[in-house]
Amino acid sequence: MLNYPLNQRKSLQTKYMKRSKSSRAWLDRHFNDEYVKRARKEGLRSRAAYKLEEIQSRDRVLKPGQTVVDLGAAPGGWSQMARRIVGPQGRVIALDILAMDPLEGVDFIQGDFREEQPLLELRRLLGDTAVDLVMSDMAPNVTGVSSVDQPRAVYLCELALAFARETLKPGGILVVKIFQGEGFDSFIRELRASFGRVVTRKPRASRPKSREVYLVAGNYNV
Repeated sequence: MLNYPLNQRKSLQTKYMKRSKSSRAWLDRHFNDEYVKRARKEGLRSRAAYKLEEIQSRDRVLKPGQTVVDLGAAPGGWSQMARRIVGPQGRVIALDILAMDPLEGVDFIQGDFREEQPLLELRRLLGDTAVDLVMSDMAPNVTGVSSVDQPRAVYLCELALAFARETLKPGGILVVKIFQGEGFDSFIRELRASFGRVVTRKPRASRPKSREVYLVAGNYNV
């Protein structure tokens, strides 16, 4: 056993207890969450599926036969819902840095979207097919420091936009998660330069304290 000085042991014990209480509180909130309960009951992989469901009910971003790319897909809630709607004539390609259990009818790439190799694999799977919808639920690992987390989050949004500009067909759609804060307004201006319609959505399934919103950009202008 490591022999820490008494004052250091006490400090570590206090820190551990705080983390433990915080973790327990998060788990309690998570498992008592109405959307978590619904997802389990309805066989959905995550509560995030209900965010896309509400966006779909308002904006009709998904249609049968579409080609859809899902960025930041794990554990697969959005891909699962997308596959149900696009049907056997459509196609869903999912990508995440984390592993994801297989979903029937969904092609999955595990890799970091910021790196070249996963993008090459994604382009290979797409071939010459233009994309109808790019969905991005990507978010950085948060540090709790806004000045660090916010630029990282906006950077992921910018990467999703660059990919959408490269792959979307005319009239295509981008749905992207972003956090309100520095860089938010300038990113919306970037979207409006390429899309005819940009709206902000805060789904009911988004936790009230979260700064996350979703930008739905449609009518892509090549």
